[in-house]
Amino acid sequence: MVVFSCFSCFPCEVFTEQLDAHPPQQQHQHWAQICSGNPTNRIRGCDRYGCGNFGADRHGGKEKHGGVDVICSDGATVYAPFSGQLSGPIRFFHNGNAIDDGVQIRGSDFCVKLVCIHPFRYHGQIRRGQRLGKMLPMQKVYPGIISHIHVENCDHSDPTHLLTPAVPPSQQQQDGRWAAVCAGNPTNEIRGCDKYGCGYYGAPRRNGKGKHRAVDVICADGATVYAPFSGQLSGPVKIFHNGNAIDDGVQITGSGFCVKLLCIHPIRYNGPISKGQVLGRMLPMQRVFPGITSHIHIENCNHSDPTSNLERGKGQ
Repeated sequence: MVVFSCFSCFPCEVFTEQLDAHPPQQQHQHWAQICSGNPTNRIRGCDRYGCGNFGADRHGGKEKHGGVDVICSDGATVYAPFSGQLSGPIRFFHNGNAIDDGVQIRGSDFCVKLVCIHPFRYHGQIRRGQRLGKMLPMQKVYPGIISHIHVENCDHSDPTHLLTPAVPPSQQQQDGRWAAVCAGNPTNEIRGCDKYGCGYYGAPRRNGKGKHRAVDVICADGATVYAPFSGQLSGPVKIFHNGNAIDDGVQITGSGFCVKLLCIHPIRYNGPISKGQVLGRMLPMQRVFPGITSHIHIENCNHSDPTSNLERGKGQ
């Protein structure tokens, strides 16, 4: 949630340590759909109130978002992401506004708080996928915001990878298309056009004197980034060479592909990585290009068009 403090602050410096440590609840499992109408648990991007990814800035950058905002329309049915024991109520605002309600679910592997929902009950057992409650009227409190459920792990770790669909082993081995690259963008949707230009392959650059030899995959600032295929890492890869806030990236070579992913900070620059494994996080593009559609610059090493390799990628 963007307009109020998180249950706790989570410094960005802990990001790499957290991914390497894998707390007990962060096992290689995936939660069920949380909100009707959002089968992939798509994460809220950025609006005038802020951004919905884990670690997004709060209070002018003095704090970090300790949860993930899963898009959910006001009044929509909410489901349990896993089986467990309910407890609550959970109050976030403590002011009795229209969305100050929620519940905690604790199971054998996970513990999570779901806020800005009204559960059917605050206690007892619930099963994965069972109806949990209703989304509260967020538009009444924050007009124009992207309505969402604030989803926060009890241990304040990042729940993003638990929300995104797993890549089936059969697809990893046989499907030539790449895995989802950014949390919150399961179809690898390509940036359209904004005041800075367009994100599709071959788009004009330098007032038409050049061409875009890459694809810009939409990714919210701070979002988790995944490896599109299995391979070997190398880097760092710089595109600006000026030390700005997004001048970082990495190359992956393997599985018949070679690609550079730029404007991200990888967990590491060397070593093997598997398809769908956490690669790093999106850098704060809005700081460098305010109002741009934040994105990962994805460039084939041979400068060919990578669009067809992206799952249901949208070119122009």
